[in-house]
Amino acid sequence: MHVLILGAGYSGTAIAKALAPAAQSVTGTTRSPEKLADLKAAGIEPLLFDGNEISPELADAMGRATHLVQSIAPGRDGDPMFRVGTPPLGQLLPKVEWVGYLSTVGVYGDHGGAWVTEDTPVKPVSERSRERVEAEDAWLEHGARQSIPVAVLRLAGIYGPGRNAFRNLSEGTARRIIKPNQVFNRVRVEDIGAATAFLAQRGMGGVFNVTDDEPAPPQDVVAEAARLMGVEPPPEIPFEKAEMSPMARSFYGENKRVSNARLRNAGFEFAFPNYRVSLAQLWATGAWRQQ
Repeated sequence: MHVLILGAGYSGTAIAKALAPAAQSVTGTTRSPEKLADLKAAGIEPLLFDGNEISPELADAMGRATHLVQSIAPGRDGDPMFRVGTPPLGQLLPKVEWVGYLSTVGVYGDHGGAWVTEDTPVKPVSERSRERVEAEDAWLEHGARQSIPVAVLRLAGIYGPGRNAFRNLSEGTARRIIKPNQVFNRVRVEDIGAATAFLAQRGMGGVFNVTDDEPAPPQDVVAEAARLMGVEPPPEIPFEKAEMSPMARSFYGENKRVSNARLRNAGFEFAFPNYRVSLAQLWATGAWRQQ
């Protein structure tokens, strides 16, 4: 197995670590020169890629890749692998046997708190979610044409070591914003890595929700982290009075409960099935501080 991760950021690095034991090589791209050393330290052969120009080194990595993970957001011009001027994928990736595309549960839009599954029709609200749907379709169509399994992983809110409510509380940025009946799903980054490895090693394609078992109000997560830390939680702020960026506010416009039954029924087991188990582990091990 020769793994290539386009966009080896927070989730991509976790995926690399999960696939490394079964891989002969793991290569990952970043657009930031200052992140090259971090990728190298994580056991990833680092390459620069800005989403546009494919260097000879990246072309070489693409030529030998058997397993591709695409984690780069599409943007207005679409997925970088399908943009005008990009060589055909069959030419760039002649040995690929499996593709994983990292998407978002945001493609479902708002369902008023109701449960959604992979069979629920997508109705994206934001522009970024509409772009994700287009990219999902492009990859699934490519897989069908080339008879290559493509797994679309629709990710919930990502957190884990270095990115969590403990860090927010310790840095004074945590807030408890209250919007009645609002819930979110979330997922530990290590479970993203493990789920990707599970699908890749079995050559499984299709759409999969990668999310915890328990959608919950965001303020409950902050309160539980404060309890574990032994500190007072921040005061409650009504949603209507909260100062938020347009992007942050847009997340509250989508209310749904996302099922992970398809992935579970395939045989995958989450190490962190809910936020309480996850926060307890982060706190007990001190992993919450890590970057």
